[in-house]
Amino acid sequence: MPEQVPSTDHPVTPDSTATTTDTLPTDASGRTSTPSSVQTPALSADQASDQPSDQIGRPDNASFTTIGLAPAVARAVAELGYEAPTPVQAGCIPHLLAGRDLLGQAQTGTGKTAAFALPLLSRIDTAQELPQLLVLTPTRELALQVAEAMQRYAQHLPNFHVVPIYGGQSYTLQIRQLKHHPHVIVGTPGRVMDHMRRGTLLLTGLQAMVLDEADEMLNMGFAEDIDWIFDHAPATRQVALFSATMPDAILRVARTRLQEPVEVRVEGGTRPLATIDQQHIVVTRFHKLDVLTRILEIEPFDGMVIFVRTKHATTELADKLKAHGFTAEALHGDMTQEMRERTLERIRSGRLDIVVATDVAARGIDVERITHVVNFDIPTDPQTYVHRIGRTGRAGRSGRAILLVEPRERGLLRAIERTIGARVARMEPPSAEELSSSRIERFTADLRRTLAEQDLDFHYRVVSDLAGDLELEPLDIAAALAFQLQRERPLEVEELPAPPQRPERRPDRHQRRDRNDDRPRSARDSGDRFRHDRFRAERGERDRRAFDDRRDDRRPRRDDGAAPLASYRIEVGHDHGVSPREIVGAIANEAGIQGRNIGRIDIRGDHSIVDLPDGMPKETFQHLKRVYVRGQALRISFLGKADDQRRPPRRFQAPKDDFGARAKGSRSGEGRFDDRSRTAGRQDSRDRRRGPKRHDD
Repeated sequence: MPEQVPSTDHPVTPDSTATTTDTLPTDASGRTSTPSSVQTPALSADQASDQPSDQIGRPDNASFTTIGLAPAVARAVAELGYEAPTPVQAGCIPHLLAGRDLLGQAQTGTGKTAAFALPLLSRIDTAQELPQLLVLTPTRELALQVAEAMQRYAQHLPNFHVVPIYGGQSYTLQIRQLKHHPHVIVGTPGRVMDHMRRGTLLLTGLQAMVLDEADEMLNMGFAEDIDWIFDHAPATRQVALFSATMPDAILRVARTRLQEPVEVRVEGGTRPLATIDQQHIVVTRFHKLDVLTRILEIEPFDGMVIFVRTKHATTELADKLKAHGFTAEALHGDMTQEMRERTLERIRSGRLDIVVATDVAARGIDVERITHVVNFDIPTDPQTYVHRIGRTGRAGRSGRAILLVEPRERGLLRAIERTIGARVARMEPPSAEELSSSRIERFTADLRRTLAEQDLDFHYRVVSDLAGDLELEPLDIAAALAFQLQRERPLEVEELPAPPQRPERRPDRHQRRDRNDDRPRSARDSGDRFRHDRFRAERGERDRRAFDDRRDDRRPRRDDGAAPLASYRIEVGHDHGVSPREIVGAIANEAGIQGRNIGRIDIRGDHSIVDLPDGMPKETFQHLKRVYVRGQALRISFLGKADDQRRPPRRFQAPKDDFGARAKGSRSGEGRFDDRSRTAGRQDSRDRRRGPKRHDD
């Protein structure tokens, strides 16, 4: 059976139910109150397990043949193989056929596109030449997807025409299409408003408007555009508003733009547990790329989407994966529509295996061969995780979702688990033994294929001559050649260092004093100035022992117990607007130095001087050169031993959330792909209060 709904997410789970309320009641303050409701029955879990995924959660007594659709639309539905409506479809279709305004709360993947498309198409008069239905969507991807669905559902309506309009496509092309008298317009608010202002889109014959994913449109800054479109559209038109959440901004739109709306809510529609195997790996940020490449080598997959936070990260990670021999391309909002469609066509056809995408750019991706989703950067919003993994496990097919979690992001993982109502099982990164076995297996297969398909007479003579000239056995030569062939991808693999364990509960003051009294004074004084697990992959065992040994041979410490310090110059200062807290946070996170062990910070014009514990490993020093603060590479350089006058430790504390708030910053290093500014965390909180800037649609 073909997929029932061109959804942007997974199918609903068996516990999905639809709730319908006749009106949108308000309390004394004017806010919408929780309505009393009657729930539409859903399939039991046992019944659902025997149903195709596109039928899970449907009411048993509903049918597309009896629900009242126009004959031409009902015929298309039957030819597409749809048997019965989902809960949101059963709840919405009768009211929209009756001309009622409607407020629908439904997640993507519940069948809401068909819920509004089927009844509103049934009311289209194709003899009219003016647009009769306008659908607003937050992104061009969703606009294209809805337009394609409309075309399928209306395939038997005579002379039916739908036009998608969105940013990134030529105005000339869109104007040419609008001159062909479309009956349905599907577009993003900004471009729809532009055409209305130009006079190339006339809505004088408009009969209905739909706001799809209204909460996303408001989050993206389209509130003023939507108000403008409402103000310039005919007042006597039907309105349907669909939203995954119901914040105050959505309720305001409902109160001011909808007339006595019916409210339909779908509960439990976003638990992608039936067809998606979800697991997470705990890994430090320095080793995320290593873990990812191991997954790509070990995991059998067809197509894969890897999610990161920023546009810059998509291109950087895609380039790194290509350097490792994988076919990967970036997908982000700055790409033209032509580039985007070319990338999606490549992954559909199998010429591309991996897409590295941001959340906005990935909306609307519906590629059957995507078997895996990897969250390289964990989303801060649990609902975003649900949307991400919905790229796989569609229409009953099995899928796999892997989440990379940094040690201090476990709280985000727990929030995700609460949202989906299930545990995301932990898995270990592919081991060195697994990776080595996989590489040897492929190496052996390549050799067998070469022996079977190639004429090797010349090469036999070369090896024979080498054996004679070098007085070596052919086996020795074969081993040397094998070593040369595998230099880029060694057959012998080292284990990755284990991520740091969660710290135990802090003992009370007396316990700490007793514990410290059992240790030598030197051990108590020095502490763990550098977290050695952060450098084990880059430093040999001998270097690590040497660094450890030096800790006990330092020159005498000050009476206050401060560790010996060295002075370093970093190339960020007052001119860049940097603060001591930002410097501490960057160094504490990236070098693994506890904030209390960072000494005096002297911020000057175009640079700063900072005192750090003496004996910094070379690899850490090189890494700090590439760390960014306030958009400036630190390019750290050694100045010498700190003077006694500079050595008293300053007590700036590292930011409370080293891996959370700091992870939102703009420090770019090996294995890190996040190019936002250091003020991103604070900016994000301001944006949530006033709504983010509008994306170019």
